[in-house]
Amino acid sequence: MVTLHINGLEVSAEEGTTLLEASRFYGFPIPTLCHLDGLSPYGACRLCVVEIGQGANAKLVTSCTYPVEEGLQVRTASSRVVKARKMILELFLASCPQSKTIQDLASSYDVRQQRFKQEHDDCILCGRCVRVCEEQMAAKAIGFRSRGEKRSLGTPFDLKSEVCRLCGACMYVCPACQLRCTYTEPDKAICGGCANLSPPCLEKNSFDDMMCYMEPCVACEIKKD
Repeated sequence: MVTLHINGLEVSAEEGTTLLEASRFYGFPIPTLCHLDGLSPYGACRLCVVEIGQGANAKLVTSCTYPVEEGLQVRTASSRVVKARKMILELFLASCPQSKTIQDLASSYDVRQQRFKQEHDDCILCGRCVRVCEEQMAAKAIGFRSRGEKRSLGTPFDLKSEVCRLCGACMYVCPACQLRCTYTEPDKAICGGCANLSPPCLEKNSFDDMMCYMEPCVACEIKKD
């Protein structure tokens, strides 16, 4: 067993466990998009970043791919982590504004605007569809093509795949396909229709190492009543 500290709490986890698995096991929520139980870790969306280390040596890592280490100090909701997640969500909203999954995540982090060029690509390259096709359906009908800004998903040479069984698994796991919001205009990229109450303790908390991580926020639940 490996002993480490998550948000100041000393915990134990089996060697090989990821920080995401350990954190969630002990009740610390971490948002994800590319991660899906049953599929191999990918670390593409960067939404699951956590802060490890202390002082000047502290850094952000993807919790879904980073294994637990003896004596590691982990913070799942520091101000640095929250700021990074908000920026990532803005980028996702620019690429895929109609995804209700992304809209809900943005609302939970009180993201009310996105400052980047609206793309409406309807794909965030999370790789869920590629992995479920290969690892669960054993088909490998689709995959990534090219690199950088030209990276895309599809079948080889854009031809109809002979190994695709039309099972629909790729659409089922896609965060863009699951549920759709109706807004398509750039100035209404964030509809706010599903907006959650912003945790009041998040803004008032002056401790950079630990912001609010409660889910649901106890204070918000009281305010609703």
